Amino acid sequence: MSETQKPLLIFDLDETLIHASKEPFSIAPDFQLAPYFIYKRPHLEEVLVSLFEHFHLAIWSSAGDEYVEYIVDQIKPESVSFEFVWGYSRCTPKLDPDTASYFNLKNLKKVKRKGYALRKSLIVDNTPSKVSANYGNAIYIADFTGGPEDHDLLKLCDYLISIKDKEDFTRVEKRFWRNSI
Repeated sequence: MSETQKPLLIFDLDETLIHASKEPFSIAPDFQLAPYFIYKRPHLEEVLVSLFEHFHLAIWSSAGDEYVEYIVDQIKPESVSFEFVWGYSRCTPKLDPDTASYFNLKNLKKVKRKGYALRKSLIVDNTPSKVSANYGNAIYIADFTGGPEDHDLLKLCDYLISIKDKEDFTRVEKRFWRNSI
């Protein structure tokens, strides 16, 4: 990645950008993918359009590849393009020693192999364990559960734009991002 290139910003999908429910809520879903009712996080389109001016955008979910592709086709604003859209097949199974169960790790070494500098890459996820290999690149967002009163994406957008020119994102304190705007 050249120094003049925009930094890379990767988003998780479920409970970060959308919520999928087998039961409809009192408000109409944005779309359906049987058997799921899909709700977009409020302000999704405007935030993606705004961030696209400052970052290369990508999607990396631990959900099935076909599901991810379909959801991204439904939520992507026309004026935005994604560097990549990855699903389950790009994750690494990892054993959680506390629960003796496996989870899907998103290891940013795979992004580095695509030519992106890790110091200029961020990943936004609601599940810290899935990005634990690269916690210095992670920004944790609260779970989106479908409520129309959620404004986290607007706050996150302001925060991300405020740090976009930092030399090394891994050296930026991101744990309290909501309070820094």
